[in-house]
Amino acid sequence: MNFKYNKTRYRKLCLKALKIATGSSFAIYLALMLNLEYEISAGTIALLTVVTTKWETMKLSVSRLVTMVITILVAWLVFTHFSNEWVAYGLFIFLLVTMSEALGWGATISVNAVIGAHFLTRLEFDRYFIMNEVMLVLVGTSVAVVLNLFHNNGGTRKELIQNMRYVEGKLQMLLGELAEYLLNETMTGSVWGEICELEDKLKQYIIDACEYQNNTFSSHPSYYIDYFEMRMQQFNVLHNLHYEIKKIRSMPVQAQIVADYMLYVSEYVVEINSPLKQLEQLEKLFDNMKQEPLPESRAEFESRAILYHILMDLEDFLIFKKRFVEGLSEQQREIYWKK
Repeated sequence: MNFKYNKTRYRKLCLKALKIATGSSFAIYLALMLNLEYEISAGTIALLTVVTTKWETMKLSVSRLVTMVITILVAWLVFTHFSNEWVAYGLFIFLLVTMSEALGWGATISVNAVIGAHFLTRLEFDRYFIMNEVMLVLVGTSVAVVLNLFHNNGGTRKELIQNMRYVEGKLQMLLGELAEYLLNETMTGSVWGEICELEDKLKQYIIDACEYQNNTFSSHPSYYIDYFEMRMQQFNVLHNLHYEIKKIRSMPVQAQIVADYMLYVSEYVVEINSPLKQLEQLEKLFDNMKQEPLPESRAEFESRAILYHILMDLEDFLIFKKRFVEGLSEQQREIYWKK
């Protein structure tokens, strides 16, 4: 799994590097064909604009064009009133960074700083040179937007589905191992390592799902984000259960019932399942435990209290899935649950 996971990361990295290299080179070529000055800057703008997703690239491109107007005005205001170059550029950068960050467009600073350097070098603000700078930004951002339209969304979706099956299998395994501990008070030393590994991967899977959504032009892929976030919530429940179970000093007879229920729930940790039946079974289990004879010792009381708390945690585990199912839109149900 680790090798495959690292291979996927490496492939994405190589694809991004190829996009940046291709886009930068092509932007310089277009700038040369258009006889623009400072044509190398078109490649730099393309490099700084090719980011992870389609939507991010498009939003960044628009913000670059909007903030360029501000950049030209600030450059004209500063460079025409200060003869000392290093003082003028320092003041220009100060004003540029302050306004860009205040407007939430900090990502545009690098390109606008390059444009400002061109104006400082030439000290010309005529229509020709302003159009030259505008065209540099247009060429660089346009190439970046076009390149970022090409994404292997089919392959990414397949990986997301594989990761969903992996997480389901791991949660089933953890439930089984926790149930096993309730039955015989032994737990393999690898459980903690498996918990940490699954947590790290769930965090990355959520990032991957967000990236996939931002590389499509429809809203329904948020299904994968919601799915992995739901599994992260369930994982946190099992993480807490691991601590709770280890607090039990002696296993009461009711531990067998709770363990059996955990094994029963583990069979339904699958994508297409609404946990209503599992919640009904849990309600019956709560009722049965209330009818059990009172504990005869303090140790038994404490152990049964922990078992009761474990059942409450399992209820949260199921409720997280229930909320996920209830939050599905009709479109998502049609696409993902009726396929």
